[in-house]
Amino acid sequence: MTARRAICSFLVTAFVLVAWTAAQAQTTKPFEPTVGQAGKDVVWVPTPQALVEKMLDLAKVTPQDFLMDLGSGDGRTVITAAKRGLNAQGIEYNPDMVDLSNRNAAAAGVSAKAKFVKADLFETDFSKAQVITMFLLPSINMRLRPQILKMRPGTRIVANTFTMEDWQPDTSETIGGDCVSWCTAHLWIVPAQVAGTWQAGQNALTLKQTFQMVEGTLGSTAISNGRLRGDELTFTAGGTKYTARVNGTSISGTMSGGSTGAWSATKK
Repeated sequence: MTARRAICSFLVTAFVLVAWTAAQAQTTKPFEPTVGQAGKDVVWVPTPQALVEKMLDLAKVTPQDFLMDLGSGDGRTVITAAKRGLNAQGIEYNPDMVDLSNRNAAAAGVSAKAKFVKADLFETDFSKAQVITMFLLPSINMRLRPQILKMRPGTRIVANTFTMEDWQPDTSETIGGDCVSWCTAHLWIVPAQVAGTWQAGQNALTLKQTFQMVEGTLGSTAISNGRLRGDELTFTAGGTKYTARVNGTSISGTMSGGSTGAWSATKK
């Protein structure tokens, strides 16, 4: 009887040990993301690597840029930017994805330049970035848009596929090859704020602005082809093309065509 009890006790102990070992193995298995897995605001779908490269090309990134990727997922955009010499940071709400990204960065040998933060997009300060990348739904883009428009003029915003409604991209490109979905990159360049009245020599320069598009009058002459690309303003008035840089409350540049030389304006 004693031997039988000892055998039963041994079998029970062995069973418990095997079950515990299996549970531990399952618990310690490295996290692997699944396409379509739920996130805080969006599901996770990876950007094709070829489009990651195209997005960085479209933004004309340089090693002097600081890039922030909003909803950085498995870290591929940040890691690709770091491989190009940029300091880059991913903002990701899922801590498992943050851990995965750090492992991926280490495996790629770019941990010194590729950093990841567990944070909420809507509580994050983007102001120090020269380049923002994202693959978010249009509704999320629109929630972020007011903050983006307050960024430094010339900041480049690049998105996979989804737009910002009436703020039209400055450039869009679609890749081919093996890419069958999520193959379009959109680039916006944050425009300077020029709406209002300026004094340009003896004339009033009155400008109306819709994002990067500009219209208005120079004296009594209507301007045409008005456009901003960051802090660079161009327009035509009376057969003269005006090109200038906007610096807060002043504008200065050159004229060509009907008139030539330098010109400037001061905000009233």
